[in-house]
Amino acid sequence: MSDSKSDRAVFYGVGVGPGDPELITLKAARIIQSADVICYLVNEKGDSQSLYIAQNIVSERSKDVIHFPILMPMDRDPKVGSAVYNKAANSISGFLSEGHSVVFLCEGDPLFFGSFTYLLERLESDYTCEVIPGITSPQSASAVLKNPLTILKESYAVISGRHPDEKIRETLVLHDTVVIMKAGMARPRLLSILKETKRFEHGQYLEYIGRDNQLIVSDLSMLNAEKSGPYFSLFLITNPNRARA
Repeated sequence: MSDSKSDRAVFYGVGVGPGDPELITLKAARIIQSADVICYLVNEKGDSQSLYIAQNIVSERSKDVIHFPILMPMDRDPKVGSAVYNKAANSISGFLSEGHSVVFLCEGDPLFFGSFTYLLERLESDYTCEVIPGITSPQSASAVLKNPLTILKESYAVISGRHPDEKIRETLVLHDTVVIMKAGMARPRLLSILKETKRFEHGQYLEYIGRDNQLIVSDLSMLNAEKSGPYFSLFLITNPNRARA
């Protein structure tokens, strides 16, 4: 098998799971360990959730791996985000052109609300790109709660807390199981919508699933209805009358 520079020049989106380092797949670990360049998003403090999850694997390559942090500002202006991804894609293109393999670390799964998507669409026409799937936060939430996401003929929907109220109401009314992602900033609004749709008592709230600071609230009345939560949070709403074989 050839091991030329061009053969190594692959851009990988690697899912590292929702937070527990032991949920990183064997394939993901192998790809991370063999990469020439490891890139990841960082906040304005320089912290990276994905790097934190994979730090034990990355540290094994600390002497010879190139780190490429991508600063993602809190500004939600699409133009700002687009400029960040354009600049990052240009840098990654440079690494790939030099024959380096590049891994982009992603919380959860790279193609499930993943920032990797925006880099993939900028690079896939010119370079070899591969995706290593990861365990998502809804799957991890289901496991930690021991509550199936869906069984038999139940319907299942995932929606973002950033959607308009009417879209969220419609989803809650139409589906047996609903996961509301990115729930933190919209938490007070979402609690109100859950009450309006009579799904309040069917829901559970989770933050930082699989991490040391994990929080599970099974009784939503215990949540402060006026206080927002962190980015890494979700609501899991299930059908209380589900039938089990």
